[in-house]
Amino acid sequence: MNKLHINLNIDPPTVTAQQKKIRIVNGRPIFYYPNDVKRAKQLLYANLLIRRPQEPFECPVELRTIWRFRPGKTHKNNEWRSTKPDTDNLQKLLKDCMTDTGYWKDDALVVKETVEKYWSDTPGIEIEITALMHLRED
Repeated sequence: MNKLHINLNIDPPTVTAQQKKIRIVNGRPIFYYPNDVKRAKQLLYANLLIRRPQEPFECPVELRTIWRFRPGKTHKNNEWRSTKPDTDNLQKLLKDCMTDTGYWKDDALVVKETVEKYWSDTPGIEIEITALMHLRED
């Protein structure tokens, strides 16, 4: 497979993997995900599992992602979302979920990445994965 294009018709989560919490139990730090992060992961898992490729990508890939968030009272359709969450934090949670659901062997295979986020009357996450040649084309 050279290319995979999927569209998750969901309200994208706004919590990120960086929102881990820590508590001390018997003098030792315990890291955990709060419930809203767990729910976001479950939402992504459920929608990614039914669209995963038959075979995971095993070569370098390009990942293009478009995050479309439902606009509130102060934003317009197709306006760039220049507020939190940051694109790198959104991508981390998504790529971790894509690894766990079998899109690739490891998200280290993502060697080229483009991310957009904007307000949209049709919320969702659009994902395109393209297999790349092993040698970089100049």
